[in-house]
Amino acid sequence: MTSAPKAAGQPPHWGLIAGNGRFPFLVLEAARSQGIEMAVIALREEASPELESVAARLHWVSVGDLSKALELLHQEGVNKAVMAGQVKHNKIFSSIRPDWKLAKLLFSLPQKNTDSLIGAVAAALEAEGIELVDSTAFLKPLVPQPGVLTRRAPDAREAADIAYGRMVARQIAGLDLGQTVVVRERACVAIEAMEGTDETIERAGRIAGGAPLVVVKVSKPRQDMRFDVPVVGLSTVQIMMKSVATALAIDAHRTLLFDRAGLIETANAAGIAIEAVEPAGAGERKR
Repeated sequence: MTSAPKAAGQPPHWGLIAGNGRFPFLVLEAARSQGIEMAVIALREEASPELESVAARLHWVSVGDLSKALELLHQEGVNKAVMAGQVKHNKIFSSIRPDWKLAKLLFSLPQKNTDSLIGAVAAALEAEGIELVDSTAFLKPLVPQPGVLTRRAPDAREAADIAYGRMVARQIAGLDLGQTVVVRERACVAIEAMEGTDETIERAGRIAGGAPLVVVKVSKPRQDMRFDVPVVGLSTVQIMMKSVATALAIDAHRTLLFDRAGLIETANAAGIAIEAVEPAGAGERKR
C-alpha cells in the first residue's frame, strides 16, 4: 500500500483524531506498518484509554474543545489528519459544552445534522492548513469490492428484501437520518436514526419475534469518506445471529469491515450471507 501523496513543499506530518471503537487502533497500526507515526488527539468522551499504550504521542481533549484540538495539532506540526472512530450523534448535539470556536461554528450551521457539523470542522481544519484525508486511506484491504463475501449468496427471498431495503435506505441516508434498515418480506421492521446499526438490528429482532430478517446498510448518496464512514464489525454479525437476521448487504467501496477475516468466518459458520453491492451513483464519490 502506498502512502497518501505529500503536500506541495512540505512532507506530511500525520495526526489522528480518535473517537470510539477499534477504528483508531487499526489506523495507527496500518500507518505504523508504513513507517508513519501519528500524533493522536483523543476525544475524552469517546476514545479508549488503551490508546495511550499504543500511541507514541497522545493528547486528550473534550469533544467540544475545538480550539485546544487545533492548538495541539499545530504543536505537533500536523498538516495531514485522519478522523477515525465514531462520535455518538446524540452526544454531539446534546451532551458537550462547546468552546467559543465550536459554539460559533454550531451557530453558523444551516442544518444541525452530523454531516453539517463534521463538514464544518473539516473546513476549520483546512483553514488552519491541516488537510483532512480519506479515513480509509491506510485501510484499503478492509474496504470490499462488489460481490458475495461469504460462502452462501443471498437466496431469492433475501435478494428481494435487499433490493427493497436498498431503495428505502438510500432515501433515509440522503436525508442524513441513518444508513441501516432491517427488512422482512419487503417491509421495514426497523430504520436507524441516532442509535447506530447494532441497536437497530436488536430492536428489529425484538419486533420480529424470531422471524428471519435482512439487514441493509448503505453509504450516503455523496458519502464523504473523510468522516462518518459506514462500518460493519464482528459485533454486527453476532447481533444478527441473536436477532435471526440471515443476510447483510453493504455498499462496496464505501464500507469498512473491521476484523474482516473473523467477521466472514463467523458469518459462514452461522449461515449468514454477506454481499457488497455497487453503490448507486458510485461515479459521484466524494474525495
